[in-house]
Amino acid sequence: MTGVAKDNTDFIERMGGIHIKIAFCSILELLNPKMHPMLTIAVKAARRAGNIINRAAQNLDLLHVSRKAHSDYVSEVDGAAENAIIKTLLEAYPDHSILAEESGARSGQGESDYQWIIDPLDGTTNFLHGFPHYSVSIGLMHRNIPVQAVVYNPSANELFTASRGSGAYLNDHRLRVTKRTQLTDCLIGTGFPFRDFTHVEAYLAMFRDVMPRVAGIRRPGSAALDLAYVAAGRYDGFWELGLSPWDIAAGCLLITEAGGLVGDLEGNPNYMQSGNLVAGSPKIFGHLLQVIAPHLTKALKTGAEIDR
Repeated sequence: MTGVAKDNTDFIERMGGIHIKIAFCSILELLNPKMHPMLTIAVKAARRAGNIINRAAQNLDLLHVSRKAHSDYVSEVDGAAENAIIKTLLEAYPDHSILAEESGARSGQGESDYQWIIDPLDGTTNFLHGFPHYSVSIGLMHRNIPVQAVVYNPSANELFTASRGSGAYLNDHRLRVTKRTQLTDCLIGTGFPFRDFTHVEAYLAMFRDVMPRVAGIRRPGSAALDLAYVAAGRYDGFWELGLSPWDIAAGCLLITEAGGLVGDLEGNPNYMQSGNLVAGSPKIFGHLLQVIAPHLTKALKTGAEIDR
C-alpha cells in the first residue's frame, strides 16, 4: 500500500498543502450498540472517502481528469477515495476480497466468503460540474448475499445504512418505502443510457410509456443515491439498464430492508448479473414491471449482460 499512500499524499498537497484530518465517524456511530461491527467499519471508510471528496469539491479546477469511455470520466478523487476505503476495510478485515470500480477485483490475504463491492464516487460527472448529487457506495456480500450497505452523500452529510435483517436507516432515522399504490401519484427515478446505447430504443419506449402514467420522472445521475432515495421514500420506484455491481450492491439492500422490492426487468433476482434493475415499494414495483414489459427485447428478457 506504499504507492497508494504516496499518491494520496501528493493529491492532498495539491488540494491546498494541508493534510486532511478525517473524522472517521461520529461518536454516536462508534457507540451505537445496534450497528453491526462490519457496518461500523464500512461507515468509517465511507466518511473517510467523503472527507476527501468534500475537500476536492472546493478546488475542482485543480483536479486531473481522464476519460474511461464516452461520457464516463474518472478523476484523481475517485482513486484517492477508493484507496482510502480499501485501506480502511482491509486493515479491519484483511482476508476479505474487494471488487472496486477503479481498481477492479482483488483477493484477501486468506480464504473468506466476504466481498466488499465499492464505488468510491458514484456520479463523477455531477461532481466535476459542481452538481451536488453524488455518493460513496459500499456493499458487503457474504456468499453472494448482501449483508451490509452504506451509501453516503458527502455534500449533504446524509448517511444511508442497512444490515441484513436489521432495517435501513438515514442517519438515526428508520426508513420505509412509500405506501402509494397508484402510479399516477408517484415520483419515479431512472438513469439514461450514457455509455452503451445497444438498448436505447427499448429504454426510450419504456420512458415514453412510464412518463404519462406518473407524477414525475427524475434522473439526477447517481444510481446508488437514487436507490437510497427509494428506500427513504423520496422516490416511489426506479428503473435503469446497464448498471454495474458497485452501482447497486449497497442500494438494493437499503431498499429491501426498508420494505421494498428489487428485481431485473422481469422481476427476477438476477439484477446483479444483468445490470438491469427495477425497484420500488411492493405495489409500484409490480406496476412498473407491467408498464415496461411490452418493450423488453429478447436480450433484455434473457437477462443478457450489457457490456459495462
